[in-house]
Amino acid sequence: MSYKILRYDSYLAPYESDIALRVNHFLSKKEELLKGASELSSFADAYLYFGFHKTENGFVYREWAPGADAVYVTGDFAGWDLTRYPMTRLENGVYEIRLEGKDAPHFGEFVQTVIRKNGEYLRRVPLYATRVEQDPHTFLWCAKLEDTLSDADRERPAFKMPEIPFIYECHIGMASEEGKVASYDEFRENVLPRVISLGYNTIQLMAIMEHPYYASFGYQVSNFYAPSSRFGESAALKRLIDEAHRNGIAVLLDVVHSHAVKNVGEGLNCFDGTDTQFFHPGARGHHPAWDTKLFDYGKPEVLHFLLSNLAYWIKVFHFDGFRFDGVTSMLYHDHALGTAFTNYDMYFSMNTDLDAISYLMLANELVHEIKPDAITVAEDMSGMPGTCLPIKDGGLGFDYRLAMGVPDLFIKLIKEYRDEDWDMGKLWYELTNRRIAEKSIGYVESHDQALVGDKTVMFRLCDAEMYTAMSKSIQSPVIHRGMALHKMLRLLTASLAGEGYLTFMGNEFGHPEWIDFPREGNGWSYHYCRRQWSLADREDLHYGELRAFDAAMVAFLKKYKIPLKEKEQLWCHNQDKTLIYAAGDFIFAFNFHPTKSFERYMIPVIKEGRYQVELTSDDTAFGGDGRVDTRYVYQSSRLYLCEGFTCYLPSRSVTVFRKKKNRTAKPKANP
Repeated sequence: MSYKILRYDSYLAPYESDIALRVNHFLSKKEELLKGASELSSFADAYLYFGFHKTENGFVYREWAPGADAVYVTGDFAGWDLTRYPMTRLENGVYEIRLEGKDAPHFGEFVQTVIRKNGEYLRRVPLYATRVEQDPHTFLWCAKLEDTLSDADRERPAFKMPEIPFIYECHIGMASEEGKVASYDEFRENVLPRVISLGYNTIQLMAIMEHPYYASFGYQVSNFYAPSSRFGESAALKRLIDEAHRNGIAVLLDVVHSHAVKNVGEGLNCFDGTDTQFFHPGARGHHPAWDTKLFDYGKPEVLHFLLSNLAYWIKVFHFDGFRFDGVTSMLYHDHALGTAFTNYDMYFSMNTDLDAISYLMLANELVHEIKPDAITVAEDMSGMPGTCLPIKDGGLGFDYRLAMGVPDLFIKLIKEYRDEDWDMGKLWYELTNRRIAEKSIGYVESHDQALVGDKTVMFRLCDAEMYTAMSKSIQSPVIHRGMALHKMLRLLTASLAGEGYLTFMGNEFGHPEWIDFPREGNGWSYHYCRRQWSLADREDLHYGELRAFDAAMVAFLKKYKIPLKEKEQLWCHNQDKTLIYAAGDFIFAFNFHPTKSFERYMIPVIKEGRYQVELTSDDTAFGGDGRVDTRYVYQSSRLYLCEGFTCYLPSRSVTVFRKKKNRTAKPKANP
């Protein structure tokens, strides 16, 4: 069988057997899991069996602990007697107990699992706990019984998934302006309206899966079925998602299935008294860079846990898809640490983890089986061929990959090159160079750049002057440059670097300070772990102008579906620092020159006709100088060797022209 991926990329011809190997491995694993069933969703239902489930007179609790000598359940209801309630061992390391009548716990009570292993009694958090908190008396992490599943079939608001995702990446806890951990309800009431006003049609929620260390940004997960209790009750998360849907906004979960926190007693590690229940043994089960545990994706029970986890978040909370974290680390046995991927052999070799690849293919098939219009996004910097192609075509089944090279490009340009030395041809190449038929999400900067030790684009451009010169009453060349490039890079990226776009909350208005989670080194302060929304609301500061441009940009790109239109470079001039390209009836004209504005600059066009300014970063409403006449209509003509028109092209600005519809003669009146 010849896969379409081989038609898209002729360089893959020598690797046809490798493509077939990964597809066949997936098909074999799928057959092993389904055992004759037709749908993956029939397999991915562990959360309906394991964990605590309400019965008529109490609860039934089931757990998977194959390495345990015995398993017990304890909690408030048992007076924390560790061995009073032994569980019955069933097949395949599954344990069960029915707690009914006077022995039954109640919703709101703390519970724990107790594992007996080699004579020791180990206290653990139930694997399928849907709420996990730290007991204020013992400081142990415990499950808290919560009626999470009862409204899984709640009526969904009428909602249509976006054709082009404009993603607003969010962290619930730091979404407040106050120095504290914000809640789901506060986000819904205070931040979601801001997202709506900006025009973004998708929110991506970070740090939702429970994690013991707040400063991990949510990337060291302990309890995979529990929404973080720091932010409120599970019902509040459901209210947030439903409210987003009512306003036409999709909700993605930043899912972390690439690794797990190594903490013992709080998560999966050594749950049953062994270190191989979920993870690879020895060095293979440890991530050398992240100091975390690595899943054994070859074990059916691990696949059962992880695939059911995806189904749970979609079916119970109504998430619309996932951004899969750490995909590059999953794809390769060496986690691609220090690998530059300079040739195709690096994608197809003994270093490739077929079990992990099969898991990702199973995950994508499952997600789209449950919700056909779901969005899945891969965080992969390696450029693995076929990541965003259908499985039947030889791909892994993702819808999008993050264009991770774009932020790296901008960091390098800003740090290492003078504005006068930016290479326009390199800009075009890097932003348009992606695999045929595979879609990307473009973004200017990652959330990591907002952390202490790094800098956002705006902070890198302006540095200390953001503290002293963001007032409109101050004329600062540094701020003027920073604002101009901030706007230009965003429109360049959003229009050119992918079929979708992403920004991290606050970056749209150039949030001035880093994120520093509460820690011992800063006195456990929340001062820098928040978002200063009021800066963008103040009339005397420039932040609101950057926000206004971002909203206008998103509205324009959405209205005319610019990310989906084919782009054609029309002009690229390194000395002038100009880059001009077409997208349908629109012409994007960038002038990156720091000082030169051009009189009667030639704007090539593909179609003859009349053109008018649709959007310009130089508008005074966006903090620009107002040098572009937005009312003038330009008539193209044959100039030199091409069709075009001449116009004034200001320095450090982008102007978008739209071809106007042809005039039609009025019908004559009947005689």
